[in-house]
Amino acid sequence: MKSSTSHAPFLAALFVGAACCLLSPPLFASSSQTAYGFYFGPAKLAPDRIQISAATIYTSELGYGWDFGSKVTAVDRGGDDPLRSGFCTSDQPFLFSVAVPEGNYNVTVTFGDRLAASTNTVKAESRRLMLERVITAPGQFEKRTFTVNIRTPTIPGGGAVRLKEREKGVLHWDDKLTLEFNGSRPAVCGLDIAPATNAITVFLLGDSTVTDQPHEPWNSWGQMLTRFFKPGVAVANHAESGESLKSSLGARRVERVMTSLKPGDYVLVQFGHNDQKDRATNALATYRVNLKKLVTDVRARGATPVVVTSVERMAGVEKDTLGEYPATVREVAKEEAVALVDLHAMSRVLYRALGSNLNRAFQDGTHHNAYGSYEIARCVIGGIRQTQLGLARFIVDDMPPFNPAHPDPVDEFNVPASAAFSHLKPEGN
Repeated sequence: MKSSTSHAPFLAALFVGAACCLLSPPLFASSSQTAYGFYFGPAKLAPDRIQISAATIYTSELGYGWDFGSKVTAVDRGGDDPLRSGFCTSDQPFLFSVAVPEGNYNVTVTFGDRLAASTNTVKAESRRLMLERVITAPGQFEKRTFTVNIRTPTIPGGGAVRLKEREKGVLHWDDKLTLEFNGSRPAVCGLDIAPATNAITVFLLGDSTVTDQPHEPWNSWGQMLTRFFKPGVAVANHAESGESLKSSLGARRVERVMTSLKPGDYVLVQFGHNDQKDRATNALATYRVNLKKLVTDVRARGATPVVVTSVERMAGVEKDTLGEYPATVREVAKEEAVALVDLHAMSRVLYRALGSNLNRAFQDGTHHNAYGSYEIARCVIGGIRQTQLGLARFIVDDMPPFNPAHPDPVDEFNVPASAAFSHLKPEGN
């Protein structure tokens, strides 16, 4: 793989991955749950929390710490409050990992500095955007909570998802929770992690336009969708580059989702880009049958299916590039009375509205950059609102309704880039 990055230790570690273990002993434990509390001040002030210094490096034996070559500075502000006595910061993205069992977790981060302002963006796992530009004034402290899904390839009952080489060692398939802190001047004071056993899980199935892309500059709407939900909703992104519905069934990705579903969960399904490359004479008919069966199987488990028409390619602004697949999804939605997010239609409206800025939303003819995927995710959120499903109640309050005919100004987009970078194009086109 030909890759480059301005922060080589981050990328090397992301490729290699890291062994993990559970925190031992746990800070707070009951018979079924474990919670973790950390603070980043320089003084030993809180016996019920773990103190993190600039030198606390993640190891499998320790089970927590700064990870992937992160270089941080610890700032001492004094006082006896562990969450206000100091913080850690850096002039480049820095990552913190905690080994945890598979599941959903509520993560609460405390930001702030007694003497100066801070600007904070948080991503989780493989660059899932969780918090965007949390700004604190001097002397102001802010706590924000979000919910993160952690998973492994193992399928309950036996076997595992058949991972591709590009997936091995990525953060969204390992057995630890990794957070990336970013921004013009982040100030991370404290971190609390607790199981979110009652959280709603939104499962995603799809291709390279949906998956958690591990490296800049590639990005997909699935890893931006996380920013738009309140605590109590976790996004479990099981999409993967190059996948069709048929290949996802064969690789046991769909089965992995089905074994994890519980009543009240949701499954968003977007396939078409790679399905249309199947040259079998019955390819479209097979796609229809498989999609209908998936809808039936999700409902049988008490969860809610949502079918999503495929986001268009860049060339789709002039002429539809996805053949009969979007129409087939619409037909299945009608025939099965299942919720539909017509991303195909909305993305074409968005692309036309971008006009001469269209290429600033794409990294190549199919795959988006961070700005493009953010705008597409806003389209998906708009579609969820239109369906009037219960999930719409969990959309964050600071995000007004979105009209794809009026996209966010590209020059005002300000989600800072992660350190991991690759020239290698994702599978699929």
